[in-house]
Amino acid sequence: MRYFFLVFTLCVSTFCFAQKKVSIILDTDIAPDYDDVGAMALLHAFADAGEAEILATISCNVFETTAPTLSLLNTYFNRPGIPIGITKADKPNYDCKQKWAQGIVSKYPHALKSNGEAVDAVQLYRKILASRPDNSVTIVTVGFFTNLANLLSSGADEFSTLNGKALVAKKVKQLVSMAAGIGKDGKSFREYNVWVDAPASQKVFTEWPTPFTVSGFEIGHKIITGASLVANASIQNSPVKDAFQIALDFDKTPGRHSWDQTAVLVAVKGIDPYFSSRKVNIAIQDDGTDVVSPGDRFTYLVEKMPPEEVARVIEKLMMHQPVKK
Repeated sequence: MRYFFLVFTLCVSTFCFAQKKVSIILDTDIAPDYDDVGAMALLHAFADAGEAEILATISCNVFETTAPTLSLLNTYFNRPGIPIGITKADKPNYDCKQKWAQGIVSKYPHALKSNGEAVDAVQLYRKILASRPDNSVTIVTVGFFTNLANLLSSGADEFSTLNGKALVAKKVKQLVSMAAGIGKDGKSFREYNVWVDAPASQKVFTEWPTPFTVSGFEIGHKIITGASLVANASIQNSPVKDAFQIALDFDKTPGRHSWDQTAVLVAVKGIDPYFSSRKVNIAIQDDGTDVVSPGDRFTYLVEKMPPEEVARVIEKLMMHQPVKK
C-alpha cells in the first residue's frame, strides 16, 4: 500500500507539473526593433526549462526578413519544426533600419528562406486553436494587432465550425500584449504597436473575448538590457547576441528598452513578483491613441520590482544557450 501511494503521488505530481506548462503562440513584428529577439530568447529558455510549449511563431509584419528570422531563431534553439505564420497582405511592412535582421539571416541556418513559404497567419491560428483543449492557449502579441483582428473576423473553415471570436473564446486562456501606454496626462498615449494598424487595434481592444493583460510602454521603457549579453565572451555564434550587437552599435547605445520581453515574462511566470497590476478600460482612438480610464476590462501592469532587478532577470534569460543535442 505504501508503494502504491508513493507511485500514485509521484504520478499526480508529474501530472500537475505538466499541467503548469504554458502553451503559447507568439505574434511579433520582428524587424523594426530587436527586443523581439530578446522575447524569442526568453520564450525558448522557458521551453527548455519545461515551463512553456511554443505552439507557433507568427509575424504581423510583412517585411522580407520576418519569417526567415523566426525560422532561424527557432532553428538555433533546436526547434526548427515550430509552425510559422505571416499575414498575407502588403502591409504592415516595417523594415529593419539597423540591419540586424539582414545580418543574422545571412549568417545562420533557417528552413524558411522567404515570407512566401510561411503559412497564412489566420489559417495557422485557426488550425492550432481548433486542435487544442478548451481554455488552454496563451497568445502573446508583441507587435501589431493585424493578425488578431483578422482572426476575430474569420469564419468557419475546415478546422472549426466556429467563427473567429467564438473559437478564441473557447480555446484561448488569455491574451498578453505589449501595447498602449499611459502618458503625462495620466490616461492617453500613442504607442507604436497600436497606431501602426489602428483599425485592427480598435477591433481587438473592443471585441477580444478572453482575459487581456497589457504591458504598457512605460513598463519596458525603464528595463534596459543587452549590454551584459553582448559583453558575455562565453556566448559565441549566437543570433541573439549578434542581433543586439549589430543594433546597439548602430544605435550607439549600451542597452535597449525591454518592452517585448515583459510580455513573455508575464505570460509564463505570472505578474508577481515582477509587477503589480490594476484593472482599467482602454479605448483606441482612430489615430491609434489609447485612452485609459477606470474599469475592469483589462489587467494593466504597474511597476513593482525595481526595473534594474527585472532587467537582470530578463537578461539572464536572454543569455540562455540552446540545449546540446
